Amino acid sequence: MSLDRSRRVFLKSSALAGLVFGAAPRTLLRSVYAAGPKGKRKTMVVIFQRGACDGLNTVIPYADPGYAKGRPSIAISPPGGGREGSALDLDGHFGLHPALSDLLPIYKDGHLGIVHAIGSPDLTRSHFDAQDFMESGTPGQKSTTDGWMNRCSGSMGETDSKFRAVALTQTLPRVLRGSSPAVALARIDDFHVREDIAMSEGPMAEGRPGGRRRPGRGAGPNGNGPRTAKPGVSDESSAAFEKLYAEAAHDMLGNAGRETFEAIEALKVADPSKYRPREGVTYPRGRLGDSLQQMAQLIKADLGVELGFVDVGGWDHHTAEGSSTGQLANLLRQLGGSMAAFHRDLGDRMNDVVVMTMTEFGRTVRENGNRGTDHGHGSVSFVMGGPVNGGRVHGKFPKLSEENLFEGRDLPVTTDFRDLVGEVLSRHGGLSNLKGVFPAYEIKPAAFVGALRA
Repeated sequence: MSLDRSRRVFLKSSALAGLVFGAAPRTLLRSVYAAGPKGKRKTMVVIFQRGACDGLNTVIPYADPGYAKGRPSIAISPPGGGREGSALDLDGHFGLHPALSDLLPIYKDGHLGIVHAIGSPDLTRSHFDAQDFMESGTPGQKSTTDGWMNRCSGSMGETDSKFRAVALTQTLPRVLRGSSPAVALARIDDFHVREDIAMSEGPMAEGRPGGRRRPGRGAGPNGNGPRTAKPGVSDESSAAFEKLYAEAAHDMLGNAGRETFEAIEALKVADPSKYRPREGVTYPRGRLGDSLQQMAQLIKADLGVELGFVDVGGWDHHTAEGSSTGQLANLLRQLGGSMAAFHRDLGDRMNDVVVMTMTEFGRTVRENGNRGTDHGHGSVSFVMGGPVNGGRVHGKFPKLSEENLFEGRDLPVTTDFRDLVGEVLSRHGGLSNLKGVFPAYEIKPAAFVGALRA
């Protein structure tokens, strides 16, 4: 195989999302965390709901008259009265959307908490900007080059794991880009070196961090659709690939290549692809269920996962959002079923795991003329796990009267998402250097909402 042809060998994104690592200096890309302390690892898994989830129809303030008043056709009925599709009562004021029934037992058992009126303080209503700010952890600052989860990884001390920070995504998400190693993989049961004409998104693409992937053969019009699988490269080709990158000792691409092969070997040894969920546990079909099942596989394979990230889109409902049924209900059923399956699958391991949901902003209090909702401000986050102070709705939730609404239309943000992240990292992960995670924001324990037990 020629040298030029060898350079086209890579980990295909449809198999391992390029198995890409965060950007690193042009010196030997080292494992920043070699050999951490013995004992159980603490893990945080973030579920990002892309598109701006309607928090008011997810956790319903049914006792507030302003809720039903603003939503004559899409409001969820209050609990009681035997009405089908009514809210599932939580505390006499809030109720869960009926499609989230799988989460209600976890809430009642004290392992699921809710933070309402949470979000970013930035005022943008742009999906792109809001997601970027939430993943960078620096709302309003577009110059930030790395993500808060990557900075968090760099603040956690040393480890020998190649999978401390891992995303079950096609490409490395913004939140995990930076100078610390981070892995993005699409599937863990279909990985090996493949050949194609494109490089995956990440530091290896087009010679720059966060480079855009060019469409390859079999890709959709945006370069991220289904691809036609190609036979795996032979052992001889794989050896040539390793040799090629080993010779590039001072080149970032070569170093990333070596990290890639080390990660492959770690996966081979752990062999998480043979794992099956616990008896009686079935994950919902779909992207989120599949991603959380694979995250459970990685955690239970003891690969050293401490920061996990998955995302799911489709939450932007300007038209025909639905009430107890419809577009939002379908997504919430996937969310609740997937989270509940993950919780049951991990069993006792959930004592060392916290799952947190995030979304870039909420929706308007009032429905629009198309029976949907427009871009808003505050939304809702779920926090699930053993150390969670569950069975309650946390945060300051204002009365939905016009004088209390943000810009006269939205649920205001009363809890900065960074305070909730900081609480999880501090109380669950034992991380004291929160300034290293959010350098432009001072997190004070007094601002913690109590979502985790102190």
